[in-house]
Amino acid sequence: MPKIVFLPHEEICPEGAEVDAEKGESIVDAALRNGIEIEHACEKSCACTTCHVVVREGYDSLEEADELEDDYLDKAWGLEPDSRLGCQALVAEEDLVVEIPKYTINQVSEHH
Repeated sequence: MPKIVFLPHEEICPEGAEVDAEKGESIVDAALRNGIEIEHACEKSCACTTCHVVVREGYDSLEEADELEDDYLDKAWGLEPDSRLGCQALVAEEDLVVEIPKYTINQVSEHH
């Protein structure tokens, strides 16, 4: 079973976390299932950028982003070459190390 290591994030995951993930599960679903309340304002429908993550390790194991995801990623705060929308990036066989960016473009958070 692949693992996802979430690097520490000041508000969402201050200590960082290592969670088990199911093959084919999105990064967002694995995070939420393990109590990591990553933003997902569009309810995981690839219609915003609030679940933007940077995959620090294991990026090449993910399927390539499609055109719609790429279009939204262009609007994300802090975009990097290894950025993905967590709702669209599906876990494969390889472990991942994921960083949740400090900011999103979300004006209002459900949890703050």
